Amino acid sequence: MQNFLAPEFQFIHQYIKKLAGKGALGLTDDAAILSVEPEYELVLTADAMVEHVHFFSSDAVDLIAQKLLRCNLSDLAGMGAEPVGYLLTVSLPKHCFNAMWFEQFTSGLQRDQELFHISLLGGDTTSNPHNMVFSLTAIGKTLKNKSLRRNNAQVGDGIWVTGTIGDAALGLLALKNEINDVDGFLTQRYHLPQPRLGLNLVDIASAGMDISDGLIQDLGHLTRESQVGAIIYADQIPLSKQAKILGNSYLETCLTGGDDYELLLTIPQDKEQQAITQSHKANIPLTKIGYCTDQQGSVICYDSNKITMNFKNTGWSHI
Repeated sequence: MQNFLAPEFQFIHQYIKKLAGKGALGLTDDAAILSVEPEYELVLTADAMVEHVHFFSSDAVDLIAQKLLRCNLSDLAGMGAEPVGYLLTVSLPKHCFNAMWFEQFTSGLQRDQELFHISLLGGDTTSNPHNMVFSLTAIGKTLKNKSLRRNNAQVGDGIWVTGTIGDAALGLLALKNEINDVDGFLTQRYHLPQPRLGLNLVDIASAGMDISDGLIQDLGHLTRESQVGAIIYADQIPLSKQAKILGNSYLETCLTGGDDYELLLTIPQDKEQQAITQSHKANIPLTKIGYCTDQQGSVICYDSNKITMNFKNTGWSHI
């Protein structure tokens, strides 16, 4: 019997189909069907990754896949959402359409699907004559009117971050052979961000987002939307031991470099202990780095001598 499956569908049937979850209809139709409980609303986010812009050609294929998914899951975490599923578009040069490439790519996604309890709902696969290009749309859910937004920070709220800041930016320098990453920690943080899912701050945090374009720049986004200002203290910003070893000459890189995928949160003073309790429950470190002011549009970072820091660049630009 003649096989009428086009090459694209052969790859989907052999490699992509195993990622499909409930609602994907076995990837046999052109769209998925998604049900959500009436007390919830959907949260959707999309990110693209382009070869030579967001990753190196030499990067392991499974790590590219995992970073693509995790960047989007971080956006969901920044809004306090629980992952439900995702849509994936893959556009590849023809030399990538081979069994080894797809096996590595789907293996990376499969590992993270199991880790974060999410599955594929659908998408598209196509070829292009130049670079690898990926786009992923993640879908999450929150209780109605309970999503964390950027526009509700209040004067006097504390400014908090999860994890450590700047590791991924330093990891990028290591990949460019500009610094020495002795134990591989910084490079790992660049390749595999940790989306901070599971930190339940509903009715605790007043505003939130994830840090993808650099702490200083993203704090500017949050304060602008909330029409407040901010004062933060460089010596209170959590740094990894690897970042500390490099010294103050790399502090600006840590504060303005992209790809952290930690959470940036504002928390009223009377709810700080509740936030700390949730941090312990989720085993996600949470550190206070400053507070919101009434100086709308002003983001001030003081160094250890209480001198205002000035930055050459405030963060990553997408264009």
